[in-house]
Amino acid sequence: LKELEAFLTAQTKKQGGITSDQAAVIAKFWKNHRIKIHESLINQSRWDNVLRNMNWRVDLKAQSRRIDQINTPVAIVEMELGKNGQESEFLCLEFDEAKVSQMLKNLAEIEESMTLL
Repeated sequence: LKELEAFLTAQTKKQGGITSDQAAVIAKFWKNHRIKIHESLINQSRWDNVLRNMNWRVDLKAQSRRIDQINTPVAIVEMELGKNGQESEFLCLEFDEAKVSQMLKNLAEIEESMTLL
């Protein structure tokens, strides 16, 4: 709110800027509607689908085209995706040990990037 007031004051002093009445109207509008504006901006910046739920388990492969892949562990991941107010979609993924390791490495890189920010 202080930043808004400082910005509006600067705009009123600027040549070709806004009048003090206009600044007062903008400030009042912001005070009355800032929560709605914030929610609207969040909704606009979201991707369409959100992750509603995720389940996982580790199984052993019982069948495979290649005999050497039988009885190897696989991770099964089921994600529930959906838009607000709409029915969910389910995505089921299967990862072998190498893919799980790669995914964990990628997640660690993402976490490191976020920590730096």
